[in-house]
Amino acid sequence: MTAKPAVLRPAAVIDVEDATAYYAQEGGTALATRWVGALEAAFRHISLHPATGSTRYAAVLDLPGLRFSAVTRFPYLIFYLECDDHLDVWRVLQAQKNIPAWLAEQDKIA
Repeated sequence: MTAKPAVLRPAAVIDVEDATAYYAQEGGTALATRWVGALEAAFRHISLHPATGSTRYAAVLDLPGLRFSAVTRFPYLIFYLECDDHLDVWRVLQAQKNIPAWLAEQDKIA
């Protein structure tokens, strides 16, 4: 089985950077390192098994094929579309947020 690389949109990069900074500030290097490790594991999983992500928000947002997968032990969800040769990662959002509103922010999606 060939993994599809995850390609992060600019908004997803900002999401990851913000979360990493937050965990570094709140819990120091050890917590930030655990966050990065969990995030990398989640990306590896969806790269190998992209169809395992939930399509719950696809209909709500009228984005066919949109999936999300949780980051283990952290309250974050990775939102992505599976393309022929990669995963198009739209956002990495806190699960407690208003997900449809955050995903619909046009200036952050493009």
